[in-house]
Amino acid sequence: MELLNDVLHLIVEGAILLFEFMGVAVLIAAGVRGIWNYLSRDPLTRLKLAKGMAMGLEFKLGSEILRTVVVRQMSEIMIVGAIIVLRAALTFLIHWEIKNEEAEVEAKLEHHQ
Repeated sequence: MELLNDVLHLIVEGAILLFEFMGVAVLIAAGVRGIWNYLSRDPLTRLKLAKGMAMGLEFKLGSEILRTVVVRQMSEIMIVGAIIVLRAALTFLIHWEIKNEEAEVEAKLEHHQ
């Protein structure tokens, strides 16, 4: 049984690192692309940047959810829970921003037609 527990911890720790890495990579890529879009005066810069940030946060949130599998103490669980709530709130706000930005873009397109 101890062997299965050790294997589970190794798998979860590896997945957490992978998700964290992917989240950071997506956030960096979205930021660099956002700078490029801004400099080239792309009118969809904010929307594209928000979507990239939302995707990066989804990976980071996934890693925090996985982290709940390996924490043992109540204080760690509370910290991970607070991080999950914070990241979920950020994700919600970014999705709200995306929805509003898409509505603005759609309204501008309808206005120009």
